[in-house]
Amino acid sequence: MGDVVMKLKVMPRDVEVDLDEVYSKIDKVKGEKIDIRDKKIQPIAFGLKALVIMAVMPDEGSIGDEFVDRIREIEEVESVEIESVELL
Repeated sequence: MGDVVMKLKVMPRDVEVDLDEVYSKIDKVKGEKIDIRDKKIQPIAFGLKALVIMAVMPDEGSIGDEFVDRIREIEEVESVEIESVELL
């Protein structure tokens, strides 16, 4: 089995949420098998911004779903959308 790259859009609860702090929390919950290769802050509308991350992980079991679930448990996160999953 190879690796997959997963692109996630993380939406904060409101415009006041510090997305750098959210990223730090995501980095702590990602686990050893997941490598975050890129992150950017994307403007949405009316001052709201989303955190877009690219994570590389092994193509095994439900590691991606578990990662998304751990992000959803972060207090400042409203939602997590999987934008794409590609095999490397």
